[in-house]
Amino acid sequence: MLAVIKKEFKTYFCSPVGYVFIGLFLIMFSIFFYIDVFAYQSTNFEYIFYSGATILTFITPILTMRTISEERKTGTEQILLTSPISITKVVLGKFIAATLIVVITEICTFMYFGILSFFGVPHITTALVTLLGFLLLAISYISFGILASSITENQIIAGVVTIGFFILTWFLPQFNSIFNNFSLINMFSKFPRGQIDIADTVTFVTFTISCILLTIIVMQRRKSVR
Repeated sequence: MLAVIKKEFKTYFCSPVGYVFIGLFLIMFSIFFYIDVFAYQSTNFEYIFYSGATILTFITPILTMRTISEERKTGTEQILLTSPISITKVVLGKFIAATLIVVITEICTFMYFGILSFFGVPHITTALVTLLGFLLLAISYISFGILASSITENQIIAGVVTIGFFILTWFLPQFNSIFNNFSLINMFSKFPRGQIDIADTVTFVTFTISCILLTIIVMQRRKSVR
C-alpha cells in the first residue's frame, strides 16, 4: 500500500492537481480571512473555517475525480485489477494520498493563525478542534469523491456527481429537520465552536468507511467481471 500512496502523492505534484487544489483553497481562504479580520475586526481563527468548509465543497473533486476514472479511461485500471496488490490497498492508498494533500493545506493555514497572533489572542484549543473537524469533513468528502470516480470513466461526471451530492446534503435540512443528521456541513459547524461531538465524529468516520467499502466493492465486481 505504501507504494500506491507514494505513486498517487507524487502524481499530485507531478501534475498541476496538487498545486491547483492548495492554491485555490489558500486564495479563497485569504479572501475570507481579509474580510473577517479587517472588515469585521475579528481575531477568531476558527470562524474562517465556516467559509473554508464551503470552499472544500467545490474543490474536493479536483483531488478525487480522476483517482479511478482516469485509470479506466486510459486502460491502466486493468493493470491495477490484475496486480498483486489487493484492491483494498489500492483504494486506501489513493484515499490516504488525497488526505495528505488536505493535511498539507491545513498546515499552511497556520500562517493565518500566526498573523492573528499579532492582532489578538486566538484560542489555540478551539483552533485545533476546528482543524480536527475540518479534517473529518475533508476525509468524508474525499471518500465520496473516490466512490463517484469509481463508477464512471468520465472525470467531469465524477466531479459533478460529487459536488451535486455535497450541495444536496447541504440544503436538505432546509426542507425537513430530519435531514440535519445527514448534513456534513451542519455536523462540522459545531467544531468551530470548540465542541467535539462524539455522535458527529462517529458519523463522519462511518460515512468515510462506508464510501471506501463501497468503492472496494465496485472495484471487486469489476475485477470479477473481467
